[in-house]
Amino acid sequence: MSTPLLKVENLRIALAGHDATYSAVENVSFEIGRGEAFGLVGESGCGKSITALAVMGLLRRPLSLGGGRIVLDGQEIQDVSAAEMRRLRGKRIAMIFQEPMTALNPLSPVGRQIAEMFVLHQGMGWKEAMDRAEDALRQVRVPSPERRIKDFPHQLSGGMRQRVMIAIALACGPDLLVADEPTTALDVTVQAEIIDLMAELCAAKGTAILMISHDLGLVANMCKRVAVMYAGRIVESQPADAIFATPSHPYTRGLVDSLPRLGERSKRGRQRLREISGVVPSIAAYPAGCRFNPRCSSVTDICRTVAPDATPLPADGLVRCHHHG
Repeated sequence: MSTPLLKVENLRIALAGHDATYSAVENVSFEIGRGEAFGLVGESGCGKSITALAVMGLLRRPLSLGGGRIVLDGQEIQDVSAAEMRRLRGKRIAMIFQEPMTALNPLSPVGRQIAEMFVLHQGMGWKEAMDRAEDALRQVRVPSPERRIKDFPHQLSGGMRQRVMIAIALACGPDLLVADEPTTALDVTVQAEIIDLMAELCAAKGTAILMISHDLGLVANMCKRVAVMYAGRIVESQPADAIFATPSHPYTRGLVDSLPRLGERSKRGRQRLREISGVVPSIAAYPAGCRFNPRCSSVTDICRTVAPDATPLPADGLVRCHHHG
C-alpha cells in the first residue's frame, strides 16, 4: 500500500472501573488507503465501535485513550485539541452512527442539520447552505427534498433518517467515512439500498470507508480488506475474498460457517445453521492467553496461558493463533 490515508498503530483504549482500569482494546493496528473500503467485523462487545469512536476523537469517560497512534493523512490526531478535532470532524472525517434517531437532533428540521455542515466548515450563509442541503437530500435519493428539508427526524422512516445521516456525513466531501453498523435498524431491502448508496457516493467523492459491522457477509461484499476483531484484539486480517476462501483463525472460520448459503438446502437437505458456542467475555473478565480459548474447539494448554503473536499471511494479512497452520 502507498502512504495510507488512515493509520492506526498499537491502539489501546482503557476502561475505568470502580476499583481497577481495564484494557478494552489492545494493540489494534490497521491501515486504510485513499478511496479504500476497509471492514472491521466481530460480534457485539468485541471493541469495534469504541475503536471507531477513538478514530473520531469521541471517547468519553469511563473510556479513554491508553496509548498508540492515530495518523490521518500524515498528521497524528490522537492528542490534538478538542477545537482542532471539531474542525476535522465533518470536513476531513465523518461518521454514520447505527441509530440515526439518537444521532439526529429531534428539535431541528433535517434540512437545517445538513445546512449546518456547510455553514460551519465552508463558511456559507444560511440561504445558500439550505439550497445545498436540498441538493444533498436529492443526492441520497430522498423524494421531494424541497419538502423533506422542513421535516423533523420523527417524521421520517428509519431508511430516510439514515439517508439524512449519509447526507450530513458526506456534505463536505470528507476523506474518510466511518460507518458504525449503518444498517442495523433497517429491514433487509432497505439495508441493500443504503449500502449501495454509500458505496456509490463514496466512490464518486473518492472517500475511504471504515465499515464497522457484525455482518461478515455485508462487509465482504463491500470491502476489499477485512479485519476480524475479538475481545479487544484483531485476530485476523486478510483481503475479503481470502477471508471467505481460507479463514485462518478459528473465530473467523466460525463467523464464515455461520453464514447461510444459497443452495445448501437443495444439496444437503434442511440443516441447522452452525453457531459459535459461548459468548464474548466482558472487558473485566478477558481470559489469559488467547482470548478466544474458552470457545475454541482446537484449544490446547498453550492457548490458555500464552497470548499468540501476529503471524504474517499472504497479501499483507495476519493471524493471531498458535495453531493456524
